[in-house]
Amino acid sequence: MPGAPPGGRPREGMELGSATIVWFRQDLRLEDNPALSSAATRGGAVIPVYIWAPEEEGKWAPGAASRWWLHHSLSALDASLRPPGSRLVLRRGESLAVLEDLAAECGASVVCWNRRYEPAAVARDRRVEAGLRDRGLLAESFNSALLFEPSALLNRAGKPFQVFTPFWRACLRLPQPSPPRTSPRSLPPPGRWPGSIPLEALELEPKIDWAAGLRKAWTPGEEGAAARLRRFLRAGVAGYPDSRDRPDLPGTSGLSPHLHFGEIGPRRIWHSLQDRESRKSPGCSPRGAESFLRQLGWREFAHHLLFHFPGTAEHPLRPEFTRFPWARAPKELAAWRRGRTGYPLVDAGMRELWTTGWMHNRVRMITASFLVKDLRVNWLEGARWFWDTLVDADLANNTLGWQWAAGCGADAAPYFRIFNPALQGRKFDPGGDYVRKWIPELSDLPGAWIHEPHRAPAEALARAEVEPGKSYPRPVVDHSAARERALAALATLRKRR
Repeated sequence: MPGAPPGGRPREGMELGSATIVWFRQDLRLEDNPALSSAATRGGAVIPVYIWAPEEEGKWAPGAASRWWLHHSLSALDASLRPPGSRLVLRRGESLAVLEDLAAECGASVVCWNRRYEPAAVARDRRVEAGLRDRGLLAESFNSALLFEPSALLNRAGKPFQVFTPFWRACLRLPQPSPPRTSPRSLPPPGRWPGSIPLEALELEPKIDWAAGLRKAWTPGEEGAAARLRRFLRAGVAGYPDSRDRPDLPGTSGLSPHLHFGEIGPRRIWHSLQDRESRKSPGCSPRGAESFLRQLGWREFAHHLLFHFPGTAEHPLRPEFTRFPWARAPKELAAWRRGRTGYPLVDAGMRELWTTGWMHNRVRMITASFLVKDLRVNWLEGARWFWDTLVDADLANNTLGWQWAAGCGADAAPYFRIFNPALQGRKFDPGGDYVRKWIPELSDLPGAWIHEPHRAPAEALARAEVEPGKSYPRPVVDHSAARERALAALATLRKRR
């Protein structure tokens, strides 16, 4: 199966003490890094390298927010490699050619890496593995990104799962994930370090500095990930089941970008939660731990689906949706992107995204529903926008989320389930605190109208100094009418069966 360990033994003449290259990708950490641990225990010099090759990612090369994060994560990784006696070599170019050149420079006989599961990455890794073996080099890959290998999980019919609950039950029947490995204490350097380009030469940071909000909100790197996990275990996990859907509360872990870039591994999170419960630590909550682990399960499910159905990054899993009559609405799409739709919860989410590179998961569902159902814009437009603006832009999660919202994927919300932004606001942001934070022009509007300013009486608008159409836009669509149009569009699929 694609993504399965390549295995293999050192070829005749290979010495276990020769140099080993560790090819870093989305595993930018020292702790619980199987490829790095293997290199450290093999003997001989260890040469960590990161290769910037966005062309090899196909249509889904890292977006602007991801590139900003990557710049700072690579800097943090290099700093963390220094105490054990190592450093990060940076190169750019075609991965196989760079690895072959580096092996020749260093006298390396082994290249180790941790697997990725996106379609372009799987295809690239096959090419690299074959090319290295043709050169007489040993290629070894490991699992650091997931709790369970996607290729190891099939349903009773021997096919991939397409519904989350039976998938997660199957996961829980497997042996527990192995405990996380500790960071190597020593990484032997080569006699002479190979050349490395400066981090700035990768041009990952924006030329026009729009990242102030990202810098304020995030600390990329392994230490930042560990600090996030400690805070969540101490103050967040007990209340997680009740607060995770509330964007007005600090109820989520904020670990998603750290997980995406591999600054923390899912095994570390799994065992940290389990250890906390077994020790009955203050604030421990079996219900909270189970609820959060289930969210890790959704991450696993997303990668399972993308691995087994690689075409879903571009095409709906449910083929009938290729005929769906999406609308062309460039003005409405632009208003959605800018957070100017006239629906406060939607606009607050889009402004949070633009400022911080992140959006609360409940609000992601609402903003996505609004785009694909109220505006009837193709889900790929939303997926591409999120891809460019999210610091946790992950192809598996992004694809699952948008196909769920559009009703065209596995375990998807039925298309006729259409979120009412005002009702969702009253339920999950009851005091309007989230809206007021991100839409300050509405901050003085009474709670009764904070989620529907277009329905507020003139006196309330005047007292709050809100001018519909000027200080805050009128709704770009009427939700009730848009809902009927969306349902009518769905009905065309049934008629054409």
